[in-house]
Amino acid sequence: MSSSAPPPADPIAEPAPTPFHRLSDFVALPRIGGLALSADGSRLAVSLQTLDAERKKWQSAIWELDPEGTRPARRLTRSAPGESAPRWAPDGSLLFTSARPDPDAAAEDEPRPALWSLPPGGGEARPVLSRPGGISSFTVAAASGDVVVVAGTMPGGSDPDADQELRKRRKDAGVSAILHEDYPVRYWDHDLGPAAPHLFWAGRPSADEEPVGGTPAVLRDLTPEALPPTGAGDDIALSPDGRSLVRTEEVPDGPAGRRSRLVLTDTADGGTRVLVDDPLADIHSAAFSPDGSQVVCVREAMSSYAEPPDYTLLLVDVAESGARELTAGFDRWPSAPQFAAAGDAVYFLADEDGRHCVFRVDLDGGEPVRLTGDGAYSDLQVARDGGALYALRSAYDSPPLPVRLDPAAPLQDPEPLPGPAAVDRLPGTLQELHATAVDGTRVQSWLVLPEGASAERPAPLVLWVHGGPLMSWNSWSWRWCPWVLAAQGYAVLLPNPALSQGFGQEFVRRGWGEWGDAPYTDLMAAVDAAEQRPDIDATRTAAMGGSFGGYMANWIATQTDRFAAIVTHASLWNLEAFTGTTDAAYYWEKEWGDPFTEPRRYEQHSPHRYVDQIRTPMLVIHGDKDYRVPIGEALALWYGLRKRGVPAKFLYFPDENHWVFTPGNSQVWYETVLAFLAEHVLDEDWERPALL
Repeated sequence: MSSSAPPPADPIAEPAPTPFHRLSDFVALPRIGGLALSADGSRLAVSLQTLDAERKKWQSAIWELDPEGTRPARRLTRSAPGESAPRWAPDGSLLFTSARPDPDAAAEDEPRPALWSLPPGGGEARPVLSRPGGISSFTVAAASGDVVVVAGTMPGGSDPDADQELRKRRKDAGVSAILHEDYPVRYWDHDLGPAAPHLFWAGRPSADEEPVGGTPAVLRDLTPEALPPTGAGDDIALSPDGRSLVRTEEVPDGPAGRRSRLVLTDTADGGTRVLVDDPLADIHSAAFSPDGSQVVCVREAMSSYAEPPDYTLLLVDVAESGARELTAGFDRWPSAPQFAAAGDAVYFLADEDGRHCVFRVDLDGGEPVRLTGDGAYSDLQVARDGGALYALRSAYDSPPLPVRLDPAAPLQDPEPLPGPAAVDRLPGTLQELHATAVDGTRVQSWLVLPEGASAERPAPLVLWVHGGPLMSWNSWSWRWCPWVLAAQGYAVLLPNPALSQGFGQEFVRRGWGEWGDAPYTDLMAAVDAAEQRPDIDATRTAAMGGSFGGYMANWIATQTDRFAAIVTHASLWNLEAFTGTTDAAYYWEKEWGDPFTEPRRYEQHSPHRYVDQIRTPMLVIHGDKDYRVPIGEALALWYGLRKRGVPAKFLYFPDENHWVFTPGNSQVWYETVLAFLAEHVLDEDWERPALL
């Protein structure tokens, strides 16, 4: 890094040992996501993100993979706006969303996300469905090929002409105001309203090009009464025959709270009835059985001041609306359930001891069986002939790669299928580490060691605390990538302290509402264990984290001066102020209570109350579009540090949200973090990143 402008790229520059040694190479690495399996099981599709020609934004294209693992991957789509969310129709056509221009649209029409179709035999993709506000997502019936799309719609705008007219009138009048009549008003990084998601029935798009003068598809609104703030939502599934739609519906839970229930809609007439409604739980993530007679879904018991949430799977009879628990006594949190091809079992995902595993549970009873060993799995696909499962597998030493799984073999570690992207070499090794907490509980961590770390050359250590807090370090992260630090010689410790999931309900309960207690002491125990290793330099250490990890970074700064530097990203600082400004205050108050009537946890665990104890240099990072942890948290922290003369810097992103997504800003993020660590951990001179 240099304080002067960077030199132009040198086409014959010496290649870096790995892409992680040069940040421009790292941010350019292709990234896989969005796995989809065709109905006949012969084709897989993935989305692949790559940098555009100007290296300023990500472009997504769809690639085809061979489920048998013999043919190389091949690219199916290509456009500047990109394509995403691939799904196969039963006729073999590939549906996806894209904002690419419609070649038949008027020149003055502004491109917006629409549903496109690629014919079974290849050729040119064509637009099949659009709405004035764009199409955000869609689902396809596995047997019939019927489609339902999710589209933001103005109040009274079920008819596309009416929707377009309402949007035009606001634009022509220069109106951007939104009148809110319910809570919440924002979500993560965007405002809610005045449009809200509606669900539209589209029928079966033709796989072939329509003749000139063909009639455009007419979308029928299945949820005409949907209103802001949350509308009809987008957690939906169609029965295989397309006759029924199951969706999560948000309903009020107290004056300013929300909870979700499951409703079933007849797609022929729009008639809707409640399928599962539990006043003590959120119900979501539903999937139909192959014959459409049953639904499996997640029941998330709502948290309270005394208890964290708990998760289980429900098996629901569609005709009778009766439900029974499928994973009773399973001390993990199941998610993303799907039926087996024969309909006699359910596959699901759950965290387990620093992994994110595939499980199978039979409908007729028995304990869930863990099918995968190491790694973290997502995008699970079930072959309709029952012969295989497909998923994306990642780990802290592997980015997401497509794999084929045996539907019955326990604790398997599958080989990747040939795909369009992979990381050939890492700048170090991954190890698992265990520590003992002050109460005797085992604390699991991942330890990334740089190449060359040894007793003769011990590596400086960076403690990296995960977000959530109800999650765990278990999978590859492009956003929080420890290998970038390892390439610069740092060892990176990734602990799973109290509140981390995958270690049982009691492990979560240890830190519930007491973030400054067991989570903090667990982290310190993990650091103590790492520092006992001869290949770790205990005299050169730092701590960092984002979101909940940012809270913990702030808390660590108020509790100890053992670290030479602390980096805090999107962090909670003043918990009382945060309560009323976050986008989901009702969820927060379930754990922490009302700060006016139940102030104890705020008084004991809000870092801002202990600002006078901070001595460690801090790098504060925040995005202005972060509505989950609003920018006021960073501003108050920054002022508190400056007022007390604590050595600190503030990296501010006016157009980023809770994360930092754009390639340029991501590179600057890592550059600034590395420069700050170099100054305070390695005792090097501060070098301001060139573009700052």
